[in-house]
Amino acid sequence: QVQLVESGGDLVQPGGSLTLSCAASGSIFSVMGWYRQAPGKQRELVATVTSGGSTNYADFVKGRFTISRDNAKNTVVLQMNSLEPADTAVYYCNAQAQIRLVVYEYWGQGTQVTVSS
Repeated sequence: QVQLVESGGDLVQPGGSLTLSCAASGSIFSVMGWYRQAPGKQRELVATVTSGGSTNYADFVKGRFTISRDNAKNTVVLQMNSLEPADTAVYYCNAQAQIRLVVYEYWGQGTQVTVSS
């Protein structure tokens, strides 16, 4: 059974930093990443990282956020710096596992990030 457990969401002031962690279990994941969903908006990509270490970032976080993963521990970390009120959202961990020719996608329960003074 696949499980994704997120941690690290919190209330932080503008300009502050926060680290989100996701511990995955139950499979080998080719891609892991973070998405976010603000109230009234669609879920959007934040960043992803492959098992080989290739990363992909949304334009709005480039230079501020860094994604990394530990394949041995099946964890993915999102380091967020220079946070802005627009970053306020529920952040979801995402993991993809390919079994034969089928890609399975899994989601965590979400962790709230609020950027406010």
